[in-house]
Amino acid sequence: MLYFLSRLSDSFGPLRLFEYVTFRAGGAFFTAFLLTVFLGAATARLLKSLHAQSADRFAGLIAPELIDKAKKKTPCMGGVLIVGAIVLASLLWCAPGRLTAILVGSTILFALIGFIDDWIKVVRQNRDGLPGKLKMLFLTLVAVGAVWLIGRTPGVGGMMEQFIVPFVKNPLPLGGLWCGLISVLAIVGSANAVNLTDGKDGLASGCTIFCMITYAVLTYIMGHRIFADYLNVPHLLGIQEAVIFASATGGACLGFLWHNCHPAAMFMGDTGSLALGGIVGLMAVLTRQELLLLLVGGIFVAEALSVMIQVTSFKLTGKRVFYCTPIHHHFEHLGWTETQIVVRFWIVAGILALSALGTLKLR
Repeated sequence: MLYFLSRLSDSFGPLRLFEYVTFRAGGAFFTAFLLTVFLGAATARLLKSLHAQSADRFAGLIAPELIDKAKKKTPCMGGVLIVGAIVLASLLWCAPGRLTAILVGSTILFALIGFIDDWIKVVRQNRDGLPGKLKMLFLTLVAVGAVWLIGRTPGVGGMMEQFIVPFVKNPLPLGGLWCGLISVLAIVGSANAVNLTDGKDGLASGCTIFCMITYAVLTYIMGHRIFADYLNVPHLLGIQEAVIFASATGGACLGFLWHNCHPAAMFMGDTGSLALGGIVGLMAVLTRQELLLLLVGGIFVAEALSVMIQVTSFKLTGKRVFYCTPIHHHFEHLGWTETQIVVRFWIVAGILALSALGTLKLR
């Protein structure tokens, strides 16, 4: 809790820096980044020694020539490192309080669900992992609890009954029930969407970085009265610690890329993807920008929609719209290399993030 060092600023003036959100956000980013970079190699070796390779989830689903057999030896569950870095950096740099506890606690619970899923895949060599309905139930319970607690958080909870629509000047007063349902749907949907995106080296973590940059900027603006008034967004004084949490998440993802870029030393697994997806959804809920999440996390949305379209089309007509889903496998069938897919998706994710921030001026 380095925030408390600011209490000693009367004795040593420079300690006043620990009061500033921007300083602590930078500290959280670099702390999480350095933790994942320097502990990544040891984590990969440990996972490999524990034989933490999951069952082949692509066998029989995509063309055999498109399956990289070398990846069968790559350990999963690297999400433990990402989540550990996020939690430690947040606890070090965030001010203690309800919002910090909600963000950190929810992340741990999402990661625990993913860990159980990964454990089943690794130990039992069951590529389906945790049954889908049970996974959805657990994710929903965590999301409902998080939304309920956020709604009772001073400085933030007052906005939970309003819904912000891009390009519309004033929030819509939908009421607690409808806003709550939308919020839960955003969190659960985001968790599953990031989980589906995690199929290529660096794809999910790279796209998450752009999401976290966007939400760090949004939460900073909403926590700053002058900027909030100028851009006509709600001023939420209690949201400032979310800036630091988003920065820690972005730093952890960037550090993880050091080891997860092609060819990956380890995969994040569901431990990481469900946690990161849950965080993206939580940030959308905190900023009351669930609708803007469709743009901020456009890559994740496209991955999830491709699966939904494919399944619906096949059930109704017996025909497939894509060669294979999630959609990154469709481009693989078209001849794109793994690096081309990942980098091009990053480019799109960056453009979508900038576009989302641009909507703040078009209100």
